[in-house]
Amino acid sequence: MSGLRVVPTWRHGHERLYVCEADGSSVAWYDRDTGRVNLIGEDRRDDVLEALKPFVAGPVTVGPPPVPTPAELARLTLHPDDDLAPNRPGEALLIALDREPAPAHLHRPRLRPHPRRRALVAEQTVGEALDRLEGAGWHTLHSIPLPGGDRIHHLLIGPAGLYAVHALYARKQRVLVADPMVTVARHAPEPLLRVLRATADRASYALTAEVHPLLALAGPADLRVTATPRSVRILQHTDLDTLSRLGTALKPGDVEALHAMARDRNTWGRV
Repeated sequence: MSGLRVVPTWRHGHERLYVCEADGSSVAWYDRDTGRVNLIGEDRRDDVLEALKPFVAGPVTVGPPPVPTPAELARLTLHPDDDLAPNRPGEALLIALDREPAPAHLHRPRLRPHPRRRALVAEQTVGEALDRLEGAGWHTLHSIPLPGGDRIHHLLIGPAGLYAVHALYARKQRVLVADPMVTVARHAPEPLLRVLRATADRASYALTAEVHPLLALAGPADLRVTATPRSVRILQHTDLDTLSRLGTALKPGDVEALHAMARDRNTWGRV
């Protein structure tokens, strides 16, 4: 008996099987998607393959782990406090609500939700839709803090390019877009597209790459656009998956490198 055990793990919907010693140290891992067994040491090759035999179907490639890319090395050296990748959709709003909850009477079901809670619902709805693009080669970072108290609600990085996404709550309401003004229901119009273009420009400066502005509407009853807005894409949250069908502008290596740069809090300190 080799004494090895197989421990399955899941990350972003992908399964990886680790082969471990009795003390928990890993000697290899098997990636089902690529069909590759990565050996940390050649001396346990036969034992590893024997332990994995019940889990492997079909031919596999066996060899040492791949050399880390520059993007992977940057991620490994990033301090956890500076890593923005773990941020949840609406992270800043969640923290603010924990520190200063809305008044109790605003939580009654028949009253209109507090504006901060409506904004949180929008960011969570849009963020969940963007996270579902992960398997198509995209990465999403949420709630990126900018100097001056501003934020990028979501930064989407993938084969079709980079998008600074602003989530807008519009549940069962009519939305009118007359560049640069956006009107939701009977609320006063706001120059939201001008603000969104400025935010995308700041992101472009930080990443030294073109970032496109995108307005994502969470659950509108009706959308009317008087004329095609300059440089801004407007989508309902249910249509965000169409981004995965756009043309290819970035190679996989470029996507990973930009994601590694964008997830570092220090990248955004001077924009």
